[in-house]
Amino acid sequence: MERRLRILIAKPGLDGHDRGAKIVARALRDAGMEVIYTGRRQTPEQIVNSALQEDVDAIGLSILSGAHETMFKRVLGVLTERQAGDILVFGGGIIPPDDVAELKRLGIVEIFGPGSSMSEIVRIVQEEIRKRRDS
Repeated sequence: MERRLRILIAKPGLDGHDRGAKIVARALRDAGMEVIYTGRRQTPEQIVNSALQEDVDAIGLSILSGAHETMFKRVLGVLTERQAGDILVFGGGIIPPDDVAELKRLGIVEIFGPGSSMSEIVRIVQEEIRKRRDS
């Protein structure tokens, strides 16, 4: 029996708006995944610690404050430092299109902005995790 996918949803930094993160968390849960929501105002180190403790397959980062490059890059760095670079990271929030390509180049699998389809988010997260498991 295959283990259910485990996803950590986190809000890095000082951003206090978490409606989008909660909507994505619910969509992933409704699709059969186990979802852990860290709450707001998490440091990259706290996020990675939670991901390792919960043995997750993926981390979803949500940010609206404009600090996405700093926070996403730091989460990826801490994952690498702790030899957990195999954990998939995706993001969402208000992120300018010009920054999306750079975030993907750094290792963020996908960025989901406002209006993204929940079924598309679920599909991409499932497919990307399975690709990593199969490789």
